[in-house]
Amino acid sequence: MIWGGVLASALCALGYGFFQARCILKLPQGNHRMQEIAAAIQEGAHAYLSRQYRSIFVVGLLVAVFFWWGFSSIITVGFLVGAILSGLCGYAGMAISVRANVRTAEAARGGLAVALKVAFRSGAVTGFLVAGVGLLSVTGYTIALMAMGLPWGKIMEGLVALGFGGSLISLFARLGGGIFTKGADVGADLVGKIEAGIPEDDPRNPAVIADNVGDNVGDCAGTGADLFETYVVTLVASLQMAFFQYKGDGKLSTMLLYPFALNAVCMLGCLIGTSFVKLKGSVMGALYRGLIASVVLSAVGIVIMTYYWVGGAVGGFGIEQEWVKLALCACVGLVTTGGLVWITEYYTASRYAPVQSIAKASVTGAGTNLIQGLAVSLESCFLPALLIAGAITSAYLCGGLFGISLAATTMLSLTGIILSIDAYGPVTDNAGGIAEMAGLPASVRHVTDQLDAVGNTTKAVTKGYAIGSAALAALVLFSAYTQEVRQYFPNLQFSFDLENPMIIIGLLVGGSIPYLFSAMSMKAVGRAGASIVIEVRRQFSEIKGIMEGTAKPDYEKAVDILTQASLRAMILPSLLPLLLPIGIWGFVQGAATISTYFAAYRIQSTLTILGGALLGLIVTGFFLAVSMTSGGGAWDNAKKYIEEGHHGGKGSPAYHAAVTGDTVGDPYKDTAGPAINPLIKIANLAALLFLTFL
Repeated sequence: MIWGGVLASALCALGYGFFQARCILKLPQGNHRMQEIAAAIQEGAHAYLSRQYRSIFVVGLLVAVFFWWGFSSIITVGFLVGAILSGLCGYAGMAISVRANVRTAEAARGGLAVALKVAFRSGAVTGFLVAGVGLLSVTGYTIALMAMGLPWGKIMEGLVALGFGGSLISLFARLGGGIFTKGADVGADLVGKIEAGIPEDDPRNPAVIADNVGDNVGDCAGTGADLFETYVVTLVASLQMAFFQYKGDGKLSTMLLYPFALNAVCMLGCLIGTSFVKLKGSVMGALYRGLIASVVLSAVGIVIMTYYWVGGAVGGFGIEQEWVKLALCACVGLVTTGGLVWITEYYTASRYAPVQSIAKASVTGAGTNLIQGLAVSLESCFLPALLIAGAITSAYLCGGLFGISLAATTMLSLTGIILSIDAYGPVTDNAGGIAEMAGLPASVRHVTDQLDAVGNTTKAVTKGYAIGSAALAALVLFSAYTQEVRQYFPNLQFSFDLENPMIIIGLLVGGSIPYLFSAMSMKAVGRAGASIVIEVRRQFSEIKGIMEGTAKPDYEKAVDILTQASLRAMILPSLLPLLLPIGIWGFVQGAATISTYFAAYRIQSTLTILGGALLGLIVTGFFLAVSMTSGGGAWDNAKKYIEEGHHGGKGSPAYHAAVTGDTVGDPYKDTAGPAINPLIKIANLAALLFLTFL
């Protein structure tokens, strides 16, 4: 019965996504000029994604061959399923966004409410396709492995591989797309806004099409792949905790099915919640009504489902009853989601003090803008840390490690509505660009500007949500690592005593990985942005008539430069989490040649250092990701706050200082910061697979 309900829920999400896509594609696309611009964006996005996936295919094939040689067919197939579906989710998100942008621009002629409806529906296509495919993949592979008569231990290995495949592809998609989009954004801003003094999305800027392409390959394709893998990995981690905590207990089958049931109930709650997104005041208020309705409906569904599934009908309603504790653990995830959304909005929305303080600091120059922006980005880590710590404490007291995994699972079960709100952002951004380049009336651009201003905040909110959920999921995966070490190597004296120097070594090595990864990502954006600056300057000087509007820039050249730069730069940083277990193993093997201690305790030293490295990576990765995404969002909206007319408005010294700050914030919030999310989980999944290999 539960399996049927879970599959039905996933199919409902997929059906809803396909229905909305069909409705959007029937809408008018505007005049010939609008369609021409949209076609250029579509062509650039498809060309980039095709080349990226060809590059990823080579890496994925090598990993699959290694799995086939070193592990089993179950792990290999799981990896391939996760990798293919992660790529498919990214492609689906991009495919609808590059078609909805021009339709949103045309709908803006009819006013704000009509344009909001089109943009949100397009986001919902991505949101519910990703959530539906995520739930269907884990459920389907679990049922298939159960039908083969495999024990749950083997089933878990296959599911971990499925999550690993999704995570690996999402890291490539996040990082490559982030380098592309921010390289284009930085190059377009520095030459267009600062040097040439032309508006954003001005058709005379050779990088403007690349900038619009980047919004789709970074914020749609990258985010779709990212949240698919986060959804899958969190569900798999929850199943692992249920297996370890209830192994040998008569409740095992019930608890293994409970995370699936949670996702099914919340999926339906999110589907109903989308109907509450209607303009009755502000755009942000309309989107939040849908989110709040989804949370409330999900909470009601969780309580009812848990009462009947876990045994409340027999045990009653006392707080000591297990079903009550499990329901509370799940609801902790809902509360944590709401808290992260509010905290992230506070630090990134222009109506609050942090963003306004950066805008005010811009009056005295770029230096003070950068100082204030860095201060805000550092400050933004404190409240999320308290919230996550509170969630861990509450869930652990109610349900142990399994309770923490349930809180994380419930957070990700809201992926449908959260990603709908996120994917709405790049669609409205592109719609504004098309309106500007096509020369539509000022009234249309006014509508798209209102939608885009909200989109900047919703994109930042989603990144905060994804990072918070990743931190909880990574903690659960780390717990699974410690459990499996004790299971596979029962004779090892394995502990995380901080007096053990092996743990300190691991903490230092693992804690440095997010910084190295971010440095490589930021440098890649800098190189890509510099190449675009040089190209735009070249075209301005060599192609006569661009500034007068009598000659057309070479948009394709800018897209091609960024495609090559991003694909080259994404490979090495993406390999860091894969190389971590291998590097530590190699270090211990080398040390064993000169040390009797390492020679006698090779495996124990390797696993202890690796465990410490995972813990260090989780902690520093969480803080760095929150700091970068919130700080980058604050820099961006400080610029837009000045554009609205504050502190001198567009063209003022404060505006130029804010553009400089936004140039730093762009790779923070859209490249390095979000990519840390899959980085954390890949490292933990790689460690679990490394245990199986040993």
